[in-house]
Amino acid sequence: MRQTAIFWPMLAHVLLVYIVYLVMLQRRYLAVKSGEARISQYKLRSTEPASSVTVANNLINQFELPVLFHVLCLALFVTNGVNYLTLALMWLFIVTRYVHAWVHLDRNYMLHRSRAFFLGAGILLIAWIWFALHLLGLV
Repeated sequence: MRQTAIFWPMLAHVLLVYIVYLVMLQRRYLAVKSGEARISQYKLRSTEPASSVTVANNLINQFELPVLFHVLCLALFVTNGVNYLTLALMWLFIVTRYVHAWVHLDRNYMLHRSRAFFLGAGILLIAWIWFALHLLGLV
């Protein structure tokens, strides 16, 4: 397996971040255009309309748990730890990030959103454990 395959899930996450930025731009533009908000309200998120503050919150989410994902991908690459299992785990994590973002930006139903988050967090934990075992030479 090519070690560089690990960069594809990373690029998929980068795409998600830009998609969320575009959604935020669209929602903020529509809020101002419709009169729901004034541009000055975007100085502080506490005065931002709910339709766009949700997107801003999701954007913040994309730089929390996924930081551990990106670090792990790079660590796997550097240590030649990329294999079918690690690649599958990274892709599964990315799928959970897309689901989490979709739920957050759509109806924001907390039960579904938290399930997607915790499933992704669990997958990432398993991947980190595998990485530790890899470093120990046990896998």
